[in-house]
Amino acid sequence: MIRVRFAPSPHGHLFVSGARVALMNFLHARRHKGHLLLRFDDTDRDRSKPAYTESILHDLRWLGIAWDETFNQSDRLSLYEEAAQSLIAAGRVYPCFESPEELRAKQDFRVKRGQSPVYDRAMLRLTPEQRAAAEAGGKKPHWRFRLSNRTLEWPDIVLGPRQAKLPAVSDPILIRADGSVAPMLASVVDDMASGITHVIRAEDNAANTGIQIELFSALGMDPSRLTFGHLPPLGGAEGKAAGLAGRIGSMSIRALRGDGVQASAIVACLAQPVSQTRVKPGPTAGLAEHFMLSSLSRTNAKFDTANLLRVNREVLRTTDFADVADRLPSGATEAFWGAVRGHIDLLNEARGWWDVVSGTIVPPEMEDERAFLRLAEESLPAEPWDGDVWSAWLAALRESTGRSGGALITPLRLALTGEEQGPDLADLLPLIGRARAVGRLGVASG
Repeated sequence: MIRVRFAPSPHGHLFVSGARVALMNFLHARRHKGHLLLRFDDTDRDRSKPAYTESILHDLRWLGIAWDETFNQSDRLSLYEEAAQSLIAAGRVYPCFESPEELRAKQDFRVKRGQSPVYDRAMLRLTPEQRAAAEAGGKKPHWRFRLSNRTLEWPDIVLGPRQAKLPAVSDPILIRADGSVAPMLASVVDDMASGITHVIRAEDNAANTGIQIELFSALGMDPSRLTFGHLPPLGGAEGKAAGLAGRIGSMSIRALRGDGVQASAIVACLAQPVSQTRVKPGPTAGLAEHFMLSSLSRTNAKFDTANLLRVNREVLRTTDFADVADRLPSGATEAFWGAVRGHIDLLNEARGWWDVVSGTIVPPEMEDERAFLRLAEESLPAEPWDGDVWSAWLAALRESTGRSGGALITPLRLALTGEEQGPDLADLLPLIGRARAVGRLGVASG
C-alpha cells in the first residue's frame, strides 16, 4: 500500500504552498487507494501553538482533504531519543563543542579566503583529553551526522533523475546541545516507523534528500523503499515563478476563505497542473481519478490570482443559497443571491450589492441626463413590483424618448446602483423597491 504524509509545523496558519503539498499527497493516496498520514511537527515548543494546529485542521477539512491517521511529534520524543542514542552508539555522529559564534566566524573566514563554507570536521580531530577539558569547563556538545563521500543518485517522481554530492554538504547537526533532536532526524524516524513509501513535498526541501537517504541507511532501512517527489515553485500566468511564487505561496487559506474564495476553486487551481484533463471545480476527492503527479511540469506550476478569481466566479455562479447563506449579509434572501451570484468574483463582494438593494448608496450626479432621469422617475410603475417591472419601465421609456441600448440603460444603472456593470436590473429592481429607486433617480438628476 502507498503511504504518504503531510507534515505541517503549527507555527502559523496554512498557506497556499502548504495546502498544495497536502492536496498532492491526498490525491496521490486516493488515486492509488493508499494511506495519508497527517503529522504535526511541533517539537519547537516556543513556536508551536495549539491554535495553529486547530486552524490547519479546519482549513484541511474545508478544502476537502481527509486523512487516515494523525499524530504530533511532541508525543514521540522518546522514540527520537532512542534513535539518537543508537546513532551515538554506532559512531555515526560525533560531538562538537563550537559555539554558534565560533562556527559563524569560521565560516566567514573560509568564505573570505575563497574556500568552501562546508563544515571542516575539526571536531573529528579532538583528542579524549580535549573533550574531557571541554566538558569539565561546562561545555555540552551538539552532535553532527558524519556523511559519506558518495555521490547519491535517485529518481524523483516529479523532477526526474537527481543526485547529491555529499562532500559538498556540511555534516548536519542531528542532536542539539540541550539534547533535543533536529527536525530532520525526527522526520526520518517517523517516516520509518510509519512505513511511508512516498515523500511528496516542496522543492525547497530537495536539498535535504541526500542527507536523509544516508540517515535512513544509518538507522537500518533500505532507502530504495522510498520514492521522492518534489513540487516545483508556484508561478504566475506566464509560468514565471520569481517573486510571484512567494506572494502566492504565502497567502493563507484562512485569508482567502475570509475574502470569499470557495474551497473548490482553490483546489481546482492547485490540481490543474497535474491533471491530464481540465479540472472542473467539484468535490476534492473526485479529482483523484485523473490525478497524475508525474504530469507536473519540472519548472514551475502556474497558479495566479487572476485565474483563481475566474474559477471562483464559475464556482459561485452555481452555488446554492443554502451553501452560502451563513456567510451572506444579515437579511440576504435567496432572490438576492440568485441575482448577484453570477456577477461576483469573491463572496464578500455580495455585501456591496446588498447595500445596493437594501441600504443607502449615493449615485453620481449626471447633469447631461437630468431631463431623462426626471422623466424616468415620473415613469416608474406603481408597486407592487414583480420580475416584469424592469422590462415594462424600459418599454415605456423607449417609446417616450426613442432611446435604446446603452443610451437607455447605462444612466439608469448608474443612478440605481452606482455602477456601470453588474447583475441584471430585472432581478435587482424589485429588490431595490420603488422608494429607493425614486430617491436615487432624484439624487442623480440633481
